[in-house]
Amino acid sequence: MPTINEQLTEEIRVQARKLLADKTVAAVIGYTAGSLPMTVKPAVIRAADDCGRLVWNSFCVLNLANYLPEVLKSVEPPRGPRDPKPTGPLPKVAVMATGCWSRNIVVQIQEHQVERERVVVMAIGSRGMVSRRKVEAHFSGREILAVTELDHELVVKGADFTETVNRWSMVRDNCQTCTHPDPVLVDVRIGAPAADRKNPNPFKQVEMIEARSTDERWAWFSAEFSSCIRCYACRNACPLCYCPTCFVDDARPQWVGKSLDATDTGLFHVLRAYHCAGRCTDCGACESVCPMGINMRMLTKKLNKDVLNLYGIEAGMQPDTPLPLTTYKPDDPQQFIVNEPGSAKEGA
Repeated sequence: MPTINEQLTEEIRVQARKLLADKTVAAVIGYTAGSLPMTVKPAVIRAADDCGRLVWNSFCVLNLANYLPEVLKSVEPPRGPRDPKPTGPLPKVAVMATGCWSRNIVVQIQEHQVERERVVVMAIGSRGMVSRRKVEAHFSGREILAVTELDHELVVKGADFTETVNRWSMVRDNCQTCTHPDPVLVDVRIGAPAADRKNPNPFKQVEMIEARSTDERWAWFSAEFSSCIRCYACRNACPLCYCPTCFVDDARPQWVGKSLDATDTGLFHVLRAYHCAGRCTDCGACESVCPMGINMRMLTKKLNKDVLNLYGIEAGMQPDTPLPLTTYKPDDPQQFIVNEPGSAKEGA
């Protein structure tokens, strides 16, 4: 009997082939097999005959929404930088999306990076993606030559061993704390919907750091980010990073130095996190691609917690509601900016 992922893979291939064959879309963004254990490759499929290359498994960790704006541009008629946008309907692009990826697409729509009518969301309920680092740490010192995924187990093989481990124990931290694994946008349903996970405290890791003293939090931050090599893989994998010029590349003014000095490195990560405030869906792509294994999600997760507490909003969950930091109300509290007359702080 085929596994869950084998069934999903076949369904993806059938639906993608149909969308391309009947010209509903000009391209499908998905995954093909990788060359190493526990790896897959993002791919853009433009011909129906190539859909047999598409795969789906628990190692699909990169957020495909990251590729959507550029792929949409690639299927438009060629035009010069000063030419007006073509009139009439433009070609559509299909993209596979789990819960957090679909929420990123919502944010991209809210920020006018993509047009909803040009996107066909192939919605897949997430069962949680496996952390390659967790698997490698579990088999520390032993070379992994192959990993076979069953419905609830991973069969890991090396030159002189074959072991079975529980799949959920190897699932990424962000997936284990995710409360919305099913897509919020659905055009083509792949497999069964995923039920919301009953997670009593999705911010437990953040609160453990918040409970520390100021000196202890600073020590954690300094130690956690000390190994950063400024490769910018986290920025490049993020579906929210589409500024024409990134702040780290600006020279006039130069916002942050490019050295590996602790001040420059720390400032880069803090500024990058603040740029994601109210927009991050905790997809975990930044951590998955970091070659140094930095736990940078704690910064954006902290901001997610604050935005939820202050505004009652989770990124991408309210498509018709403006992003919290792009709007204001006349009666918004301002105590953090000025001391209002009669406030306790006024005479301090």
